[in-house]
Amino acid sequence: MLVATTTGYQTRSFGEAAEKLGVRLVFATDRCDRIEDPWWDQAVPIRFHDEERSTAAILEAVNGTPVHGVLAVGDRPTVIAALAARALGLPGNSPAAACASRNKLASRMALRTAGLPVPWFQPVPADRDARSLAEQVPYPCIVKPLAMSGSRGVIRANSREEFVAAFGRVVALLRQADVRLERDAAHDMLMIESFIPGREYALEGLLDRGALQTLALFDKPDPLDGPFFEETIYVVPSELPRDDQARISDAVARAAGALGLTHGPVHAEVRVNADGIFVLEVAARPIGGLCSRALRFAVPPRLAGGEAPASAAAMSLEELLLRHVVGEDVTHATREAIASGVMMIPIPARGIYRAVSGVEDARGVAGIDDVRITAKQDQMLVPLPEGKSYLGFIFARAGRAADVVRALRGAHAYLHFKIDREVPVVGRT
Repeated sequence: MLVATTTGYQTRSFGEAAEKLGVRLVFATDRCDRIEDPWWDQAVPIRFHDEERSTAAILEAVNGTPVHGVLAVGDRPTVIAALAARALGLPGNSPAAACASRNKLASRMALRTAGLPVPWFQPVPADRDARSLAEQVPYPCIVKPLAMSGSRGVIRANSREEFVAAFGRVVALLRQADVRLERDAAHDMLMIESFIPGREYALEGLLDRGALQTLALFDKPDPLDGPFFEETIYVVPSELPRDDQARISDAVARAAGALGLTHGPVHAEVRVNADGIFVLEVAARPIGGLCSRALRFAVPPRLAGGEAPASAAAMSLEELLLRHVVGEDVTHATREAIASGVMMIPIPARGIYRAVSGVEDARGVAGIDDVRITAKQDQMLVPLPEGKSYLGFIFARAGRAADVVRALRGAHAYLHFKIDREVPVVGRT
């Protein structure tokens, strides 16, 4: 059972992995239950804001059919996935842990209680007076929503004036129609916290009954110092010394334990500086978008049937997760030896996407695996901090991480996007 959004990039990757393994994959997605199968995927219609009824709908759809595991794709589905796993008697995270993992306030409080380093933080209602708050916070600081992912709504402020502007911008985002439709009480609050300097890393891991298996540690070569925090390049293996990598893995394991997470994929973001390792978040789901395609894993002979050809002896992250969720031991699966990486192509300006040129030239750069433009023609593009998508993804593999980064930047330089300014609609009076 895959609990996911209707429009996520990763659902196709799970479908491909399921077909390869001979696993029957059933979707439960956030959609209207009054329209009969609008996406032709036979998914169970659920509503993320109504967790009890959604869990009941899943159980009714299952109707005694054996289910071997439940996975969540994206932050919002994690709680329903946890509820469904518990109701079906399957391994999984507790609903409380899943809920804490996707709420920045609950996460910060749990990490602080566990004695892990956290920044100064303060939750405030969205209707608070920003000017009075500006006198009370340390600078530089971060203003952000409690329950959004992908750096959406995250803004750095270095002064009182910048704080007031950032606060107003986040409040305006929380009042947008698409956000209010989520019916999430967390959107009535903001988080203010002190800025954490340092380098940022991402850890992709897998929990098995409380034990963390680190699948990959990504370096983020671009500095993420604000005012917005649009992520671009993830590259693996990390160039950190092994001892430092082990310390990051240990910090993430402790943070996952503090949140109560015990079973399934985790995606963690950390910042490292002279004061220690700060775990920014531990999400109870795999890395999002198409970024998982930067990861390939060697298949141990016992999983490959003993005599799999070399060309087939590799599996995607989605295949690894499906193997794990149906009960296979994947502890001996290791990431491929070659360096790899992905660039999430940033949106340079707000406007209407018309076309892109230079894609074939970008694909011809040495080390580039693929260039995938996911923006649709005539789509309205919104950059961070209000936006929640990218123009596409560039993938590369090479002998060294530095060569991967060079290839990604070289390919990106060939891409030229035509983005028209939006035309305001003026009503006749």
